[in-house]
Amino acid sequence: MGAGDQVVGVGSFDTHPPDITTRPRVGGLLDPDMEQIFALRPDLVLLYGSQQNQAEQLARAGIQVLPYTHGGIDDTLSVISHLGMQIKRPNDAKRLIHSMQAELENVRARVAQRERPSVLLVFGREPGALRNIYASGGTGFLHDMLEAAGGRNVLAHIARESLQITSEAILASAPDVVIELTYDDRMTQETRAAEVAVWNRLPAVPAVRNQQVHLLLGNHFVQPGPRLAEATTAIARALHPEAFLPLLELAR
Repeated sequence: MGAGDQVVGVGSFDTHPPDITTRPRVGGLLDPDMEQIFALRPDLVLLYGSQQNQAEQLARAGIQVLPYTHGGIDDTLSVISHLGMQIKRPNDAKRLIHSMQAELENVRARVAQRERPSVLLVFGREPGALRNIYASGGTGFLHDMLEAAGGRNVLAHIARESLQITSEAILASAPDVVIELTYDDRMTQETRAAEVAVWNRLPAVPAVRNQQVHLLLGNHFVQPGPRLAEATTAIARALHPEAFLPLLELAR
């Protein structure tokens, strides 16, 4: 929204846009550094909805709080709109929202007439092993992104944003595609290939058998915000690469 110069502090995991990495770090969801936050003397603090104690501390100090929750795509757009109003940049927020909506609609249009593969969307597991696997359930922004990208969530029937899933459950769900998201966008090609190969331990899964396991790198997949549409496009490209080929290539 062009308000980067107004940002006085950021969370532990914030990395985008790059210039915010020079701002003081004030902790994360589970370990907010309230002393540091107060020292920065902000006019407005964005907090997750579950951080009620911190919100009350800030309110008592006369600091305005904007609580948010991840929710789905519409919730992310709503937070951007509310933030734009709070910082007196409503038109900038509207332009950003319209840009995101246009990119999302472009993705939906590209995949609309294509067969929707069943997909397991994984966003966490133990490196080098198929243990402690966390996947998207049938609600939340990850589920919304997958649906917009032309996939059919194999766990859509579970009304949760995330859940831990076993290898046995993966075998039972038999996904056509596995999309795995990782925060580390600096992963080497060798490590990336090794992590994809871990899934070969489940050869009966259609996604593994047909070499349809995709490892996507970057924290923009798991941090809903201005890059949500970009992340959705990347998922769609993994699921439907042919939908993004130039028209000349499609005509060959």
